[in-house]
Amino acid sequence: MPLIALGLNHLTAPVSLREQVAFDTDAAGEALHELAREPGVEEAMILSTCNRTELYVGVAAGAEDIPQAWLNRHHHLTPGKLDEFLYRHDEDDAVRHMFRVATGLDSMVLGEPQILGQVKDAYQLAREAQSLKAPMDRLLQHTFAVAKRVRTDTRIGAHTVSVAFTAVRLAEQVFADLKHACVLLIGAGDTIELAARHLAEKQVRRLIVANRTPETAQELAGRHGGYAIALADLPQHLAEADIVISSTAARQPIVTRAMVERAMAARKRKPMFMVDIAVPRDIEAGVGELPDVYLYGIDDLRQVIDDNLRSRAAAAHEAEAIIDLQVERYMAWRRALTLKNPALDMRQHAEVYRDEVLGKARAMLAHGKSPDEALAFLANTLTNKLLHHPSARLREAALSGDLDLLHAAGRLYGLDEEEGGGSRNA
Repeated sequence: MPLIALGLNHLTAPVSLREQVAFDTDAAGEALHELAREPGVEEAMILSTCNRTELYVGVAAGAEDIPQAWLNRHHHLTPGKLDEFLYRHDEDDAVRHMFRVATGLDSMVLGEPQILGQVKDAYQLAREAQSLKAPMDRLLQHTFAVAKRVRTDTRIGAHTVSVAFTAVRLAEQVFADLKHACVLLIGAGDTIELAARHLAEKQVRRLIVANRTPETAQELAGRHGGYAIALADLPQHLAEADIVISSTAARQPIVTRAMVERAMAARKRKPMFMVDIAVPRDIEAGVGELPDVYLYGIDDLRQVIDDNLRSRAAAAHEAEAIIDLQVERYMAWRRALTLKNPALDMRQHAEVYRDEVLGKARAMLAHGKSPDEALAFLANTLTNKLLHHPSARLREAALSGDLDLLHAAGRLYGLDEEEGGGSRNA
């Protein structure tokens, strides 16, 4: 069963395309069911974040093109539209890619820790959808162990710089002193939680948290000294914000150009700095064309992040070495699944012989033979049947001088252990 990793990410596709193929949490479960029902698809997992959408699929031989065709069809895309942006990894390369993703080696921020939690969420979703079988389930367990080892044995996670931290750092470059800034956070997920933590450390003048669920916004705002508003009240509060950082799972923009135009008029053209970390985007692209509005998207953060990449190059090299070793170990286990197991064949033959001889022994009893006679027949016949082929092969080995086979037989039947045990007890 070939294993395929198919997807696109921040390195291969612009955000305008990534948002077209993103799966939100509510839709991913049904999409998994749909993908798993495709002809030739044996197991599947979908990983969808702000920086990537990836399908991990085990397929039957000859069905390798099914995942890409399904992705186009599911998102109603013209065939071929994704071709130049997609990457595909097969077998051990797919395993290596999954390890690199989970350890943060393939992230925009090298070594960032959030991706591992996102992979775990994708795994849990696939388990709930019952779209995994033993090979991929084992792969995910192995992935989590590899990620833990990389974190423990290298400095890839030292001084972690997350996307949220990068957004705050960029805001700090625009506003020299964040203590005088009012910051509006839209959303309440991990990225916004991290941003709120960093902003609280910077002692921003005011922190506002907007979320579709007011209770969730209140919990987050309460932890960091801010106050919460409902998403529906966003237009009334937007003009207060010097800095806006948004990261939600909404399928349509939350902040429109018209909304920002009204806010800027109320601010009397006082500049507003906006960072949209979401995919699909939360802030309409046209907002960036407005005077005195400085809009940065997820892809615009790359320059700030590049400095972090250089400082972690050595740790990344060590992590790659760990991953190479673990890829081979997982693939060895996977290859073993396809090998014919002689132990199973041997047991099957033995059970056939047993049932045959047992049937004859019972027939002897039914025809008046004594139990002792039937038991003697059962024991002698079963012994002869089970040992006939091994004995014949061993006689041939003795005549031809095949010592390897003779020694292997001794190990197989434990005869060498019996000999060693006898000499020790003597």
